[in-house]
Amino acid sequence: MDMIGGAKRGVGHREIRIGEAGLRRQLRRREMAAATVGAGRCRLSKVGAVRRPPPARVRVAVRLRPFVDGTSGANDTPCVRGLDSYSLEIANWRNHQETLKYQFDAFYGERSSQQDIYAGSVQPILRHLLEGQNASVLAYGPTGAGKTHTMLGSPEQPGVIPRALMDLLQLTREEGAEGRPWALSVTMSYLEIYQEKVLDLLNPASGDLVIREDCRGNILIPGLTQKPITSFADFEQHFLPASRNRTVGPTRLNQRSSRSHAVLLVKVDQRERLAPFRQREGKLYLIDLAGSEDNRRTGNKGLRLKESGAINSSLFVLGKVVDALNQGLPRVPYRDSKLTRLLQDSLGGSAHSILIANIAPERCFYLDTVSALNFAARSKEVINRPFTNESLQLHVLAPVKLSQKELVGPPEAKKARGPEEEEIGNPEPLEPPASASQKFSSLQKLSSMDPAMLERLLSLDRLLGSRGTQGTPLLSTPKRERMVLMKTVEEKDLEIERLKLKQKELEAKVRAQETVDPKEKENCSPTMLRPLARRTVTVAKPLKKAVVIPLQLIQEQAESPNANIHILKKKSRKRKLEGLDATESKEKAEDCWELQISPELLAHGRQKILDMLNEGSARDLRSLQRIGQKKAQLIVGWRELHGPFSQVEDLERVKVMSGKQLESFLKANILGLAAGQYSSPS
Repeated sequence: MDMIGGAKRGVGHREIRIGEAGLRRQLRRREMAAATVGAGRCRLSKVGAVRRPPPARVRVAVRLRPFVDGTSGANDTPCVRGLDSYSLEIANWRNHQETLKYQFDAFYGERSSQQDIYAGSVQPILRHLLEGQNASVLAYGPTGAGKTHTMLGSPEQPGVIPRALMDLLQLTREEGAEGRPWALSVTMSYLEIYQEKVLDLLNPASGDLVIREDCRGNILIPGLTQKPITSFADFEQHFLPASRNRTVGPTRLNQRSSRSHAVLLVKVDQRERLAPFRQREGKLYLIDLAGSEDNRRTGNKGLRLKESGAINSSLFVLGKVVDALNQGLPRVPYRDSKLTRLLQDSLGGSAHSILIANIAPERCFYLDTVSALNFAARSKEVINRPFTNESLQLHVLAPVKLSQKELVGPPEAKKARGPEEEEIGNPEPLEPPASASQKFSSLQKLSSMDPAMLERLLSLDRLLGSRGTQGTPLLSTPKRERMVLMKTVEEKDLEIERLKLKQKELEAKVRAQETVDPKEKENCSPTMLRPLARRTVTVAKPLKKAVVIPLQLIQEQAESPNANIHILKKKSRKRKLEGLDATESKEKAEDCWELQISPELLAHGRQKILDMLNEGSARDLRSLQRIGQKKAQLIVGWRELHGPFSQVEDLERVKVMSGKQLESFLKANILGLAAGQYSSPS
């Protein structure tokens, strides 16, 4: 009995069907898990989109290739049959009287052409690239199922990659033409993942590349070659030689079996020609996965066996990633393989993803076909959250030089004015009427804002005003941010008014106290608060040092006939205090001490220093203050060569001391020598 045409058992019949109603229930049930694990990685647009991006499920299409001439099962009945353009059925290997039914977003039978697959599944996602969003197309299936033919095709029947590039370049030429608001540019990169090594097919000599993630969560490959393309001829010029660099090898099932995963990355950059000069970036991943292999049927040995192990391992991790996303696990094993790390945006990320599962009708591929269909059924439950990669070109905003009054608020501007501009009787200076061309927006009142950011906002505001946009001081910011900005402006204005009123009250109190009679002013309580009077700023004089003389010396001086010699003398000093009116002055005597030395004592000290310089040894000279070992040896040497010193100032002439050092040396040593603290030179 035929495996498909047999009677179906009513109770044992198994059906894997996900209808529209069931799909909605599963989306609601898995939305929270997908948001925290996969979609939670998505970043919002940089220009202030506060709402979460809508979910986008991974769309799955299945393509059944026709029988291949020369295969062992070419004359057998197929194990897969399509029911309509969305569903198919396959025999149940556990029970030949049952079938397994699958429903996908699209099903393409044996007679489907390359144009049908491209127009039905791939072409609709190209428009998202012009909106600054990412998209990806993956070809999945067992080896020999026709993945490379689906992606590349032949000169007579081009595949997904040449058709997508041709349409994408046509769209960019139309949207980036002169007179359109956006200028577009397209670049391409081509790489392969061979035995867990990322190799650049445009530059094979670059070696193994690393996969990185930037601060915003974008996956990138430093050092990957990017070629700008403007036409399909430019694309073929770079792509065809790079395709010959891809690793292929013969097996029992395929003479040109792909031994690596190939990834074509096409990047579309958009720059706005007019204000506010936004820029967008959309990336298209076209991925030709290597097929899973059963080494018992392929007969792989040596290097082919090692390549097969690396391919099956990466595809196994890919299945683990899909299962983790569907189950809502806290950890998704993206980093367990280079392939899944690169597909982080395509599965559970921020891309519009299309999975094309290629299957074979032969019975010898039955287990591989069931495995591919099960993976496709699990993949269409993965939820992505695409968003627009948009930002502002800050470098096009020319800096504006603002004055001090524009950068600071009214209180700070008042402090910055000179004393001539500030009048006590008129606390509010008269402002000249501003013309229409000199009007500034309310953004200038935000004194707490960063000056650099304020300059950019003001320059952009003036640019919009010069182009005819009136009444747009707050730019085209989102509603919530605009309300917060307006509230901040109002609070600043209220604070300025409150400070002005307070200043008026204080000045009124000062004027009222100035009109009080002098008698009442004298009778005022000392505890009464008085307004601060303006005083002239005086520089404090340096304190004078007093040298303490030993008591014995003071007694000897008192008994000596020269009893009028005083070292310290008490002296009174008068200080003037300015009052409120700056006319009445008050004199107050203060006691202070100043140094007074008699000429006899000075001459006696200088003579003792001169005797020590002429007769003292190096040890005696070191007993003097400000004289160390080096200077003492220098003095003794000079004395032996040139004779004794005639005066103390000779130390400056022989460059032992400078003028200032000599003055401090005399002050420090005269009193000590006069008091007899140092011994006479031996």
